[in-house]
Formats: sequence, structure tokens, C-alpha cells
Amino acid sequence: MFSPARLITFGLLVLFLAAIAVAETPKDTFWEAARQGDLARMKQLHEQGVEVDARTRYGATALAFACDKGHLDVVRWLVEKGADVNNKDTFYNFTPIGWATFNNHDDIVVLLLEAGADGAGDVLQAAVRGKNERLLEAALATGKVDAAMLDAALAAARELEDGEAIVERLEKVEVERPEQPAIEVPLEMLQKYAGTYRNDEGLQIEFRVEEGVLVGQVVGQQPLRMRPLSESRFEAVEVPQVKAEFAGRGGIVERLVVEQGSASFTLTPVSAEALAEAGGEAAEGNAAEGDAGEAAEAEAVAEAKSARVPAARTAPQNWPQFRGPLASGVADGQGAVTEWDGASGKNVRWKTPIPGLANSSPIIWGDKIFVTTAVSTAGDDTFRTGLYGDVDSVDDTSVHVFKVYALSKSNGRILWEQEVARKVPGAKRHLKSTQANSTPVTDGKRVVALFGTIGVLAAFDMEGKPLWTADTGVLDAGWFYDRSYQWGHASSPIIYEDLVVVQADIYADSFIAAYKLKDGKLAWKTARDEVPTWGTPNVLRGGKRDELITNGTTIRGYDPRNGKELWTLAPNSEVTVATPVIANDLAYVTAGYPPVRPIYVIRPGGKGDLSLAEGETESESIAWSKGRGGTYMPTPIVYGDRFYTCANNGRMTCYNAKTGEQVYRARVGGGGSFTASPIAADGKLYFSNEDGEVVVIGAGDSYEELAKNSVDEVIMSTPAISDGLIVVRSLRHVYGIGAPEEGAAK
Repeated sequence: MFSPARLITFGLLVLFLAAIAVAETPKDTFWEAARQGDLARMKQLHEQGVEVDARTRYGATALAFACDKGHLDVVRWLVEKGADVNNKDTFYNFTPIGWATFNNHDDIVVLLLEAGADGAGDVLQAAVRGKNERLLEAALATGKVDAAMLDAALAAARELEDGEAIVERLEKVEVERPEQPAIEVPLEMLQKYAGTYRNDEGLQIEFRVEEGVLVGQVVGQQPLRMRPLSESRFEAVEVPQVKAEFAGRGGIVERLVVEQGSASFTLTPVSAEALAEAGGEAAEGNAAEGDAGEAAEAEAVAEAKSARVPAARTAPQNWPQFRGPLASGVADGQGAVTEWDGASGKNVRWKTPIPGLANSSPIIWGDKIFVTTAVSTAGDDTFRTGLYGDVDSVDDTSVHVFKVYALSKSNGRILWEQEVARKVPGAKRHLKSTQANSTPVTDGKRVVALFGTIGVLAAFDMEGKPLWTADTGVLDAGWFYDRSYQWGHASSPIIYEDLVVVQADIYADSFIAAYKLKDGKLAWKTARDEVPTWGTPNVLRGGKRDELITNGTTIRGYDPRNGKELWTLAPNSEVTVATPVIANDLAYVTAGYPPVRPIYVIRPGGKGDLSLAEGETESESIAWSKGRGGTYMPTPIVYGDRFYTCANNGRMTCYNAKTGEQVYRARVGGGGSFTASPIAADGKLYFSNEDGEVVVIGAGDSYEELAKNSVDEVIMSTPAISDGLIVVRSLRHVYGIGAPEEGAAK
């Protein structure tokens, strides 16, 4: 029911240990040698004074690295030297045996158990799932398997096909079973706990009362009987590692906390969410109030529809950078259509193939559309979409051709293409990444493209003439626990006055820098104490100064003219992707990865450390904030007086943009995997998912799906809107979406 593999993605489990830079110190070299299995180097460094239990900034040791990679000889030597086999990192409390078990390094698991490592219960569970008799016997031989562990293993074994032999073996194991004091929870209290609970990550659990016993069930999994530990706290009889605690005030259940080992999840009753999503409509069963609620909702929907009447067409708007002007994503008055279909060609004006792979988004200036791409000469187009946490990289070390294209906005014809470089990337890419992730930027005179993994910033005039190139150095970003897992750089350049600004949060020597737009020469460069991140910076203009704002493990504000740091704000997620959003003279910054998933709304003019004191949600510099609710991949959007966030799984939350009050929550298009960021136009919001669908919803105080449009290709990039055209980039093509122009063939 609550198995780790189902409740926690691998990415959530493992993205924690250390901000690993290049081997700058003996400790760095020692950890890297452990990953590489270079025992001779480790011995040499140990003789020079490096301790076997030297810890990274996240408390991990060489033993964890060696266990992850499966280097048995290294693990054996570390154990012989007295390495702590039960060391836990400080981020997720993961142990070396956990790494070895997860990666199926059986020899190492057995060695660690024999060396006294804890974790026999987890190994026993893994042995049962994998029908691994060797690990099963090794776990039992430790003498550390207690009644709870045994019962959990038996429950899992009985669910197996052909698991009779394992069940028979476990039933023969004798363990002490201490008497538990009987705790009885009144039936009326159990009935209060009955219901459905869920969280932002899509975990949904149903509780019901059967014959006086509380039964819990994750949707689609086996039910578990819950044994009371107190009036509000329970454990699963079949899987005692799973605990559930109900909490609230005034006799009302407001939240459920589920624990599984060191992991915990907070869920809320669906009934409370339903009220929020319906905009405060009356509870079901109260007819009078229900009728009033339906009338109010109908009126709100009518008002919302009237607000979605297409705005009067305005002059064509340029879309000069990632998500348009100031990354706002808003294009009112541009005549964006609501419906189209890639298969039938409905409202598809043109479709242009682009070779290679790219996650970069299209930009528009005047009658030209600009895109970038990277073409593998080995033809390796490995790409995997969906909701997963795999940290692996694509091992394509072939020469790549890096290009910039200009397309005609009217017919999609390629106007020019320029080869920026033909070389081997300096870093590998993630399974869901490409070697051309950064969206180009233009001021109408020049187009500037960044290819981080070859360290090239290149400028062209609007007709494709090369103007200059600048060397940024190879921007190598990825999983900071293990440098061999490279994911690619993705932050896009922006233009501020006469400067091109590049945010480079990488494995070592992170920085933010500005290059002169006229010739590419370095104007300023400021070091950043950051692990790899992927967000694009933005500029909050107004007041006494402009502020260049960057998302990261610490949110920072800089003077965009000289790179001087103005302020900092923490805590934030360890991995950040979303771009700061500028609206209402405020900066909206979100992140959706551990240890916190905050939303911060920042006022201009701050100085020094803007971090909130414990328990505070606002201050002179922070208009409002939330400690959780921030989202991971898609950049949020402010449209009108509403602020919309979208999680990777399509879970969208609408807030009052000025107060932070939640308006409603919904699942966009029924769910899916979302990487591209939402855009908005004429009272509508457009959400693109990886399955090639663009879901259009009405802006307003309740969720209303207006259309679901497909191009039948993977979409990772954020669309652009200008002059009656929505430019949608799939993994293989660029589409021009718009109503047929007058005089065009039907």
C-alpha cells in the first residue's frame, strides 16, 4: 500500500547528499575516488590524513557513494577501516545500505549486514519483492528482524505470485511478540476519520470503518487495517512501518500525516478541497444553501465568460524572450485562438520540421520566429517523458551541431539558419533534457543564443549575420550528489538595457554575468554560492532602482548594472527551476523540491537578509508567502488579479495575487506530466503537457476547461503568442496555430 517505490520517486529519495564541485580539496578527491572505485587513490588520501567518514555538506560519506555505485572492494576497505555503516545524511536520513539495496548490489548489502548495519527490515522487504532468497536469509541472520518487520514481510509475500515458498519460510521464523496494551477508539471518532485525503503530489488515501476497524487504502492498492496507538494515531497491521495521525481543531479533522520510515506526507480532506475548488459552494445535502451556491456559481461563470470575449485586436506584440515580455506569459489583444487540432489541421496554419532535439522555447520579433536546436551526429534522440525521478544521463558523447533558425511568422518557411558550433558537448544531458535548453533573446536588432554545455553565447543580426561570440565556459549542471549524472544547463539569457545577462548555477564556480550587447565583452561577473539550478533571471523595475532577481537555493537580488548583491532570501528548495514572475510591482518566486516548497512575493527595495522570522508570513519586504505549495518545473503566472501555479502532475492552484488567499484548486486536463509553463491571453490560460496537449481554461474564480488541443507530439517548450498566432514547439516541429487569414485557402 504505502511502499516507498510508490509513494516517493527515486528523485525525491536521492537528490540530497552533497554539492559536489570539482576535486578542489582532498575530501572532494576522496569522495570522487569512492564514486569511481579508485581504491588506490583513496588509500593514498587516507594516509595523507583524510578520514574515512569525512562528510559532505549534507552529511554523506564515501561509504554511501561506493554503495550507490556498487564498488565492493571500496566498501570492504572502508568497513575494515571503521567507517560508520549506519551513517545517515542530514537531508533524507538515508544510509549506505539503503543505496546498496535500492541499486541491487547484493554483495554489498550482505557485507554491510554482517558488519552490523541496521536496516534488516528494509532488506527483508526488498528480498521479498525480488524473491531474493540470499538477501532474505542475510536479513534473518542478523537477529534484528522484529515482529513488525516480519509481519510486514509476510503481508508483502502473500501478495506475490508464486510466493508460497517465501511465505512458508517466513512463517517458520520465531520472534518475540511483546504484549501491546489494548487501545480502543470510540466508533464515532473512527467515523470522523473516514473519508478521502490527498496532497499536492497526487497521493490519495481513503479511510473507511469496517466492523469497528479503521481501514486505509491508497487508491489502486491493497487495503490495510489500522491499529490504534492512541486516539488519533494508528499503525498499519500488515505494514507497521506505516503510521497515520489525524489532527485538527474543534473536533474537525483538518489534516492527515502519513509516515513511512523517515518519510512523511501531509494530506488534507478532499471535502475541504472540494469546497475551495467550488468557490465556496454549499456542502452537498443542504438543498437550500446548495441552490444558492449553484446560482452564485452560475453567475460567476457567466461573468467569467463575458470576460473571455476576445479583446480588441491591438498592434502585434513581440515575444522577445522566454515567455515573452518580462517572462509574463501574457498576450492580450493578440487574437489567440482557443481550439485547434494537429491531426485534422484545424487552425494549423503551418508546420515546420526542425532537426535535432531542443527544449528551448520560440521567440518572436516582427515577422520572424527564432528557435535553437542541437543535432547529434550519432542520431541519439533518446528522450523519456512522464512523471518519474530517474537521475540518469544520456550517454551521447558524439559531435553535435548547434544551430539557430529564423522562420517566417506568416508561413513557417525557414528564412535562415546559422551553425553556431560543431563539437562534442562538455556535459551530458538528462533523459528529459536536450543540448539546446536555453531560449534565445532579442532586442529587435540582435538575436542572442546560449548553448551552455559548449560554453558559447552567440549573437546574430536579424538577417542571420554573425556578430560576436562570447565564451562563458562549459556550464555543467546536474545531480549534485554525483557529477557523472549530468543534466544540462537550461537558464535562458535575458536583455537588460545594453547588457545580456546569463545565470550559470553549475557544479563549481557558479556565477551570474552580464555581457555587452554590442560586442559580447564581459561587463561584470558575480560569483554565486549555488548548486546547479535551472531558472531564468528576471528584472523587477520601478521604485528607486531596478533589481535583477534570481531563483536558487537562496533567492537573491542584484543591481543589474554592476552585479552587486542587494539582498538574499531563504529558505528555498535545493533544486530550483521556475523563473521569478514580475507583476503588480512585485516579484513572485516559487520552488517545489525539498526541503521546503515555498512561495515568496517580494516587494522592491529590500536590503540584506530578507528571510522571515519563524512563524511570520509577511514583512516589510515580503508581501505574502507560503511555506508550502510552491511548484517545481513550470513557472507560475499572474493574470489579472490571480496567481496560478501548476505542479508537474498538472495540479493547479489559483490564488489572489495580492493577498495569497487560495481561490480554488483543480487538476488541469485531468492530469499528466507538465514541464512547459502556462501562458495567458484574452481571459484564457494555456497549459501544455508532455503528451502534446494544450489545455485551455477560463480565467476566473473556478475551474472551467474550454478546450483540449493536441499536436500528437511531445511538448516541452513554452508557446509564444503574437499577432493572431500561437507558436507551439514540439520536440520535432514548430507549429503556427491561428484562425485562417482572410483570403487564405480553406
